[in-house]
Amino acid sequence: MSEATATTLWGRIRSDVPASSREARLTRLYFGWRRLARSSAALAGLAIIALLLLLAIFAPFIAPFDPYAQELSAQLRPPSTINLFGTDEFGRDVFSRVIYGSRYTLYIVVLVAVIAAPIGLIIGAASGFLGGWVDTVFMRLTDIALAFPRLILALAFVTAFGPGLNNAILAIAVTGWPPYVRIARAETLSIRKSDYIAAIQLMGASRLRIILFHIIPLCFPSLLVRATLDMAGVILIAAGLGFLGLGAQPPSAEWGVMLSNGKDYLLSGWWVATFPGIAIFLVSMGFNLLGDGLRDVLDPRQED
Repeated sequence: MSEATATTLWGRIRSDVPASSREARLTRLYFGWRRLARSSAALAGLAIIALLLLLAIFAPFIAPFDPYAQELSAQLRPPSTINLFGTDEFGRDVFSRVIYGSRYTLYIVVLVAVIAAPIGLIIGAASGFLGGWVDTVFMRLTDIALAFPRLILALAFVTAFGPGLNNAILAIAVTGWPPYVRIARAETLSIRKSDYIAAIQLMGASRLRIILFHIIPLCFPSLLVRATLDMAGVILIAAGLGFLGLGAQPPSAEWGVMLSNGKDYLLSGWWVATFPGIAIFLVSMGFNLLGDGLRDVLDPRQED
């Protein structure tokens, strides 16, 4: 692509006069980024999530020590230039363990989103579009699931499945689909009588094709915002299960497990539990801030 062509393309994108579908997508991304960049809070959330990704990917290169290496002669050393976050009751470097804990957090967040959001999206879209007894059955099941606190349900499931990180993730995902059903159903009800859907039906498209290829893509922006906001709760529940000994198991460098190990040393070694707690707080806040920013970006009523 020549410089003149690139300049012309950039001008069309900035002036909101795209000449093709590809340029239209680039235009939406450009104006979406402009709306997101106006919010310092949203940018702060994006920076926190980006930092989480970088720490998880490059943990072996960033962590100064092996997070599982024990040195009993260095028990409960306070923060210093050598051990930035101090050491724990086994002489392990807390800073290295916090960095490696970002991998567990990212693993939990991604798996829960991949499992819970698609289930809720499919059920909600089918319920809203098909209506009738299908809608009644799905919504009553959703109401039953929403009647119980999510943490209590997760505790019940992980107790039945057995303690462990993967079982905790499965329990969180199994209890996390109802809110997505509500959002997908509401979006589907607002568009199922539209001229767009009516035209597709007149062309002979089956119900399954309409739901999968036309309804679900239109519901995706709202689900993306909900999933981003929901990640803060997922992180807290996972940390809570780890704290109770039902999630990740010692000696895992998972933040909830680190909190559980450090609760007995709050007076003699406050840093053991403090820094994992700060990490949980910052990442949860980052997802909330980013979710608020995405809600503004994906709101069709927002104008530049």
